[in-house]
Amino acid sequence: MKLLLKYKKAIVLLTLICLLVINSNIVISGLDSNLFGIVFSIVLFLMGGRKTSFNMNYPLWGLIFLLEFISYRLHTKSLHFLALALLACFIYYSFTQKFSFIAFICILLFSSLFNTFFDYLTVEIKQSLCYVVYLTLKNFIPITKIEGVNFYINNAKITVDTACMGLSMFKTGLLVGAFLLTLEERKQQKYYNVKQIFLFCCLVIGLNIISNYFRIITLILFNCTEENTLHHTIGLLCFAFYQIVPMLFFIRYLKPKKEEIVHTNLAQFTFIPIIIGFLILFVTSVEIKKEIKHDLLENLNPEYNTKDRIWVNNEVYKIVTPEKLIYIKTPSHNPLVCWTGTGYKIIESKMIKRNNEKVWMVRMEKNNIQYSSYWWYECDHKKHTSLVEVLLIKLFYNKSVRLINETSTTK
Repeated sequence: MKLLLKYKKAIVLLTLICLLVINSNIVISGLDSNLFGIVFSIVLFLMGGRKTSFNMNYPLWGLIFLLEFISYRLHTKSLHFLALALLACFIYYSFTQKFSFIAFICILLFSSLFNTFFDYLTVEIKQSLCYVVYLTLKNFIPITKIEGVNFYINNAKITVDTACMGLSMFKTGLLVGAFLLTLEERKQQKYYNVKQIFLFCCLVIGLNIISNYFRIITLILFNCTEENTLHHTIGLLCFAFYQIVPMLFFIRYLKPKKEEIVHTNLAQFTFIPIIIGFLILFVTSVEIKKEIKHDLLENLNPEYNTKDRIWVNNEVYKIVTPEKLIYIKTPSHNPLVCWTGTGYKIIESKMIKRNNEKVWMVRMEKNNIQYSSYWWYECDHKKHTSLVEVLLIKLFYNKSVRLINETSTTK
């Protein structure tokens, strides 16, 4: 027992490495998508970590438990990877009693969870921004009409591309903000409180919206919505003028106030919470490796003729008919993301009523051909339009949920 206590930190680190090896595929996939952001978050944690009067053991442990409960039930690998990252933060905090709220926000920002959340909202955000731009420009230039992200100016169609949303710029802006806050803390030898960090993050998000707004206006005025050197130059200039410069201005007036806590009465390093955390992640790691049965075709509506069926993979089932193309998928496959990834431009996305049931309707275009696509989630022969709703049904009731997507050429 004394030997265990003597080398307790080494044992914990070795166990963490073993856990990461067990989840090597998930870890490699997570690092592959956000390597720079994750490495930068680790550096911020080491640079900006400080003793805090707030006991982080319980919030971190509770968040890990919640993420692993969802991962266990839904086999969500992105949440499991985030839980692994938070466990590393938990261990670092247990060793040093230091924590960085700024780096913690960056870890959440560069997780696959945030990417998924942004992907689901990108089309709606882009349509809203384009409509605001239309209201701004319609009195200055001859815009005939707007359809989703299509502007008709002098009988010419200008389409705002998905890349104009600037997800990379959004992340980079928050990353620069986090770096500026950490740099200011080290310079002043004081620390920002949670309220100050939250307000600055809101400011950065607001600046990002303003930056994208002026970016779209500039691209339309220069008729430069296709990706080229000018397109990227405009994006970088808007990022610099509407995000970086205002951040540098506001950081001068947002000064850290809290002194570092030298003495603390927080509980010292103990094995029990970490052991429980390891056990939870190990059980989930074993469960998540099992092949999940999706039951995509269980009680499928007979109107779908499965004669010409194709299994794209175990999560996607394809039916080809002369009139339409039908995909039956797991709920994680958002049609907007899939269509955009295969080269389609989303013109409009909205919720409509079809046969007295709410479904999503998407108008899109590829090679000058327009398509109409309808999709919804289906559970117990009921149609749903909310991913959160169907995931909660699957989480608590373990019911089979599928996504149905019907696409046809617009006449």
